[in-house]
Amino acid sequence: MEEPAAKDLYPGTFSRHAAAYKQRLDEVMARSESRGRAAVVDWVNPTPGKRILDLACGPGTLSYRLARDVSPDGEVVGIDLAPGMIELARREAPPGVPVRFELMDMEDLRLPNAHFDAAVCGHGVQFVPDLLRALTEARRVVKPGGRFAASVPVDPSQPSAAQAILERVVGGHLPPAPRARDQFSTRRTVEDEGAFVSVARQAGFAEASVVRFEESTTWTSPQHFIEMAAGWWSMAVRLDAAPPAERAGILARGVQAIEAELGTGPLRIAGATNVLRATV
Repeated sequence: MEEPAAKDLYPGTFSRHAAAYKQRLDEVMARSESRGRAAVVDWVNPTPGKRILDLACGPGTLSYRLARDVSPDGEVVGIDLAPGMIELARREAPPGVPVRFELMDMEDLRLPNAHFDAAVCGHGVQFVPDLLRALTEARRVVKPGGRFAASVPVDPSQPSAAQAILERVVGGHLPPAPRARDQFSTRRTVEDEGAFVSVARQAGFAEASVVRFEESTTWTSPQHFIEMAAGWWSMAVRLDAAPPAERAGILARGVQAIEAELGTGPLRIAGATNVLRATV
């Protein structure tokens, strides 16, 4: 069976699981465990009056934070290609903050040149088929001297035992996560710090660097970890392929296996993030 194209796979997947994605991300951000995303916000220095673009904004988690920082006279525009994410971001937007959300492709921004003081992308550019085009568009809409930052998840230095146990237990019951046939080059590039910097410079950014952050997330128990993992896109799309009546049992086996080997928690799950920091 032919692998799907990225724009056929991801918008529908993220739309179906928008609420679960938001719940997990909100928890991680509330505990200050997403160092990479925090570094993205810090780099663009959101202050009152700035106009900032949030690419692949998802459910608006970073957009809301940025909007509070640029209030009252600034503006944040969040764009995403998943209708379900945009609908959720609009519905949950805090009252009175200067933010709006648009369904839009980051490779084809329907926005004027040099319109924003800065642009960000939290864990999104790894999904685009044409990374150079997406970064060129980001550079185009940011004013000269403005800043851009993008975080992407990469493999941690020390993988977590709980993740390995979960995969060992559920792997025989679920298909592997689907891969987009037109995304392999982008994945390789963002995982390679030098290549990531090189493509940013090709896109026209005057300065660019990549900083790697080792991270970890904390879950109170194996049950908590499994519940959150089940809503993350890479596991959620695999569960979609299983008969609904079997999904709870598959996850329960994962909980039991982790408890048997690692105890009842809490669990710390390793992660890592590359953050591109660039200046127009």
